[in-house]
Amino acid sequence: MKILVLNAGSSSQKSCLYKIADNALPTQAAQPVWEGKINWTQDRGVAEIEVKTGTGATLQKSISGDSPQAHLSYILNTLSDGDTKVIDQLSEIDVVGHRIVHGGQDYRDSVVITEDVKKAIARLSNLAPAHNPAALSGIEAIEKILKDVTQVAVFDTAFHATLPDAAAIYPGPYQWVEQGIRRYGFHGISHQYCSQRAAQILGRDVPPERLITCHLGNGCSLAAIKNGRSIDTTMGFTPLDGLMMGSRSGSVDPGILIYLLQYCNYSVERLDHILNKASGLKGISGVASDMREVREAIVQGNSRAQLAWDIYVHRLRSGIGAMLSSLGGLDTLVFTAGVGEHSAEIRQAACEAFGFLGLKLDIEKNQQQPVDEDIATPDSAVRVLVIHTQEDWAIAEQCWQLLKKSY
Repeated sequence: MKILVLNAGSSSQKSCLYKIADNALPTQAAQPVWEGKINWTQDRGVAEIEVKTGTGATLQKSISGDSPQAHLSYILNTLSDGDTKVIDQLSEIDVVGHRIVHGGQDYRDSVVITEDVKKAIARLSNLAPAHNPAALSGIEAIEKILKDVTQVAVFDTAFHATLPDAAAIYPGPYQWVEQGIRRYGFHGISHQYCSQRAAQILGRDVPPERLITCHLGNGCSLAAIKNGRSIDTTMGFTPLDGLMMGSRSGSVDPGILIYLLQYCNYSVERLDHILNKASGLKGISGVASDMREVREAIVQGNSRAQLAWDIYVHRLRSGIGAMLSSLGGLDTLVFTAGVGEHSAEIRQAACEAFGFLGLKLDIEKNQQQPVDEDIATPDSAVRVLVIHTQEDWAIAEQCWQLLKKSY
């Protein structure tokens, strides 16, 4: 089975092709045979295209003009043409899977995309304005490029559909519940993948009973996972809630927003920009939203960068503590995504606060760029894993399983 996966962002489009046997899924993540990425400039006037294959062939190209759909068509044509060719023709693709950030209450599992599903994705775009519209554009582009190919929506919110009402419902008026205003949670594809991969790394058939996954990238969220089911998470109604992030504020006192609207003449648009684009590491440090650049600034004596680091660590520890209380203890702590996978300093700073649980980090292992590895000491009461999250593979798995059910 040939599965194309599209992962749309506000200014990028990542895609990859997997070839999976029809009779069984591999037990561990397969490597894609082809990967493509489009990065757009702010006005989308120029597209930077990168392609690589599993055999080492590469392509880099800048395209001026044309539409995003034309750019996607160009990159998909490299699947069957030129040095990066891996299939004879695009019609060989059996299914296309899309990461959809917000599925609301209606979509708790992956589904084959229909007109009704497209309408729901569009309707929920106001809750994920940076992602849902981009994903919808990708779906519509595939309809034109690959015609009647089956397309599947894999929702970032679906894994958190098991949140109990006490964790999901905000303490506002009950009318909010009736309006669908509740905690949905995000990064669910990553959290679910990491819980399953944790079981494999630890040599178990099922995930640890009490697991906290820390997805720390430009966007950050935690999930409390009990017996494989999400029971609490830090992101909420939108991906803005929870931890301090690259340029997003995370949780702030809502009274601050009322104050800014009432007394400082802030518009809704300005608030939205500040909270999503000019806060977090970027807003406090004044340096960047990238943790690596913040660390470099700290070494150079930048006090605001140090403050940004301190706030980030404080809020990460607080978030882990909240997840800990939901689980009633902790068996395994997982770090994943860009910061979680690559910052030994963040992992160490987070773990230092939980020595009272008997958590003991192997400092040497932590420093050795671990991948899919346990970095706790043998006598630690809590296992600590660094897992390379593979959302694209998780989407491909969902597509494979959904198509098998329909046969």
